[in-house]
Amino acid sequence: MSSQKLIRLIIGSLVIVAMVKLFFNPRGSVKSKSEKTHQIIQGGNFWASQRIPLIKVVENKQDTVKTEQQPKVEQEESEKIQKKQEQLKPEVPEKTDPLKIVHLDLKGAPPKVKYLEQLFPLLSSLGANGILLEYEDMFPYEGDLEILKSSFAYSPEDVEEIKSLAKRQNLELIPLVQVFGHMEFVLKHEKYFKLREVETFPNSLNSLAQGSMELVQNMLTQVMKKHPEARWFHIGADEVRGLGESEDSKRWLEANNGDMGKLYLNHVTAVAKFMTKQKQRIKLILWDDMFRKFSPDTIKESGLQDLASPMIWNYHANLNVKDIGKYISKYEQAGFRGVWFASAFKGASGIDQIWTPIDHHLKNHIQWQEVIASMPQYKSVRFQGIALTGWQRYEHHTVLCELLPVAIPSLTVCLQTLKYGAFNAKAQGEVQRMLGCEIQLEKNDWYETVYIFNDFIVVSINGSIYCKCNM
Repeated sequence: MSSQKLIRLIIGSLVIVAMVKLFFNPRGSVKSKSEKTHQIIQGGNFWASQRIPLIKVVENKQDTVKTEQQPKVEQEESEKIQKKQEQLKPEVPEKTDPLKIVHLDLKGAPPKVKYLEQLFPLLSSLGANGILLEYEDMFPYEGDLEILKSSFAYSPEDVEEIKSLAKRQNLELIPLVQVFGHMEFVLKHEKYFKLREVETFPNSLNSLAQGSMELVQNMLTQVMKKHPEARWFHIGADEVRGLGESEDSKRWLEANNGDMGKLYLNHVTAVAKFMTKQKQRIKLILWDDMFRKFSPDTIKESGLQDLASPMIWNYHANLNVKDIGKYISKYEQAGFRGVWFASAFKGASGIDQIWTPIDHHLKNHIQWQEVIASMPQYKSVRFQGIALTGWQRYEHHTVLCELLPVAIPSLTVCLQTLKYGAFNAKAQGEVQRMLGCEIQLEKNDWYETVYIFNDFIVVSINGSIYCKCNM
């Protein structure tokens, strides 16, 4: 057989194979690239489908005549999808606008990254423009601090993914690391027993013990390295239980006229100075409860007012607006140029709450809205934002409060209340549209009945037995 005939035979065979393959390939069985992109944009049916307008994308069917034009068609489809996606992105808030940030407490039942991937778009569409991420033991600490991380801690790759998800939804990510109180996740380890303020309790750090400041600085440094883009950083510092009870603190107080305020402020100011040295333009936040009883002059002497902003927190349904006003006036006199507020959408109505009483949290936000409306009367201090806290546990070793998914309706109600200034008809309509269900607050009120027997107590909530305990 001549070489010419051999070549013709090979070419003919290839043509026959190609035709057979084309004939038996079911065009509709493989999803096109554009259809996959469409699914990613929609994010599934996790939330109500009416929240985001549907995008109609026509599948690109293969055509042997137009094979050469296929790259161009795919590019045009990709550009259309990108344009649609950009239209869905929330508006970027002005840098001077007060932030509405949702607090994610990771010290109990922390969400998986896949859940956050579905949650962040909802938060953004509800009007939130930031996330307060309280890491606790979920941060991937390394080296000497590796002992601090939970066995379920996020990986470095998870942290990067969370940052990416937040950025995609224009959510400002604010890390929170405790540096004084609520350090149970650190001080529970035998390695750090010597740094406890009270020997038998892991709650608070002895700020005067050798190694305490080094520990705090190492923790902050590792978190800062993972968040170099952060504009804000929360250093906690609330509820420093037992402050002044260690032998170091007692000796210091004896030598300094028992000045508990100065003992506290010395530590948090030193931490704040360390942070600003690491990153000059970083803006710091800390909880305000510890210095509510300090005089404006005591605070001013510490210099803290030039380094950080207090976050005034109150989670009660019957929040006293006048009391909050007194705190704001005090902090204005102390020289703070900005204040934050903190409400609660979950985890603040009972240490072992199972479900979220929406009416309780709605009332809390209505009161906070009244405080926000009063801010123009304060001439030298500015309202910088509000954090809607969602506590998973009261403390590291306590039981779980209600889980985050259970509280999504409450969060939706609270964010829309802040957006519209009240839970009016517009806010209610938005809640129903976003969640795809109606919230009936009159059926959400809860009541409890306590039955006392000879040797035990039964607590019934809404007719259901809630707990039983021995007397």
